[in-house]
Amino acid sequence: MAIVPVTLLALSGSLRQASFNTQLAHEARRLAPNGVTVEVATLHGIPLYDGDTEAEQGVPEAVLQLKQRIVSCDGLLLVTPEYNNGIPGVMKNGIDWLSRADMKAVFFERPTAVIGATPGGWGTLCAQSAWLPVLRALATRDYHGSRLQLSHAQQAFRSDGKLQDEKMASLLVSFLQGFADFTRQQIANNR
Repeated sequence: MAIVPVTLLALSGSLRQASFNTQLAHEARRLAPNGVTVEVATLHGIPLYDGDTEAEQGVPEAVLQLKQRIVSCDGLLLVTPEYNNGIPGVMKNGIDWLSRADMKAVFFERPTAVIGATPGGWGTLCAQSAWLPVLRALATRDYHGSRLQLSHAQQAFRSDGKLQDEKMASLLVSFLQGFADFTRQQIANNR
């Protein structure tokens, strides 16, 4: 039986040039299992949400472009940092703008998963948990088949951006396979 191909969009929640989460998103792209394509996106160019700006100028072009990338994918992989035990503001701001662009088209029943990297010792446990009520409000189809929380991220990547630990790389591949299978099932259920 042929594998149904799926495309996942890994959205990094950090703007930092040497972001651990953007590196993790690129590793997801590099290590994607057979039949899975992972594209990487960031939140660069998205302004702070301002209802007055939206009323006067509409939804910014950077938001509309990201919206189109999400709508074109089969599943959304949020690659979240953890700031002060929660969701980073820049990432929540991007999601807030996207919900204004067209919440139903962008999020409704979209297969969604959350992973993340942080220099701390607990991975991104608090941030991932904080995403749950947000994703519920957006009516996404959330993958809970496994977790991936990369702690001590400052030591996790080689100078070329690849994960140093083969066990962590294997966990990422396994997570992606599980999320891809979940996404395929959601697609089949919606036919």
